[in-house]
Amino acid sequence: MTLPDPELQPEFYRDVPVKRALAWGIDVAVTLALTLVGLVLTLFVSVFFLPVLFAAISIGYRTVMLARYGATLGMMLTALKWRGLDGREPDPMTAFIYSAMHAGLWTVFPLQVVSVVLILLSPHRQGLHDMVLGTTMLHRIAPD
Repeated sequence: MTLPDPELQPEFYRDVPVKRALAWGIDVAVTLALTLVGLVLTLFVSVFFLPVLFAAISIGYRTVMLARYGATLGMMLTALKWRGLDGREPDPMTAFIYSAMHAGLWTVFPLQVVSVVLILLSPHRQGLHDMVLGTTMLHRIAPD
């Protein structure tokens, strides 16, 4: 299986930056909800290390969803799928590295800006972590 060529089949990549932003917002909401559950389950003791709890839940959530379904809930709702540039679904270790890099990029603002610019300008709509890992987001089913 090969990935659709952005020049020959641009419909697979059209609106991907907007959809990635929407998917990110949905995934942040899911992560916040799971973090609140974690706070309750720890009887609010975890409030003392809330950023660590949020990061761990974010990485765990993204890793499980990407490894199992090839998309997070946000990606599913916006009709995106995560694939390697060879067209295959990445393996669980790649999903973990992707998720950890995603969390790490949010801690270094200039790198996040570079990632967003790359998503807007690269043919496969790849962020910085996508380029490092050889992955991308594209439409599950190309729009007409």
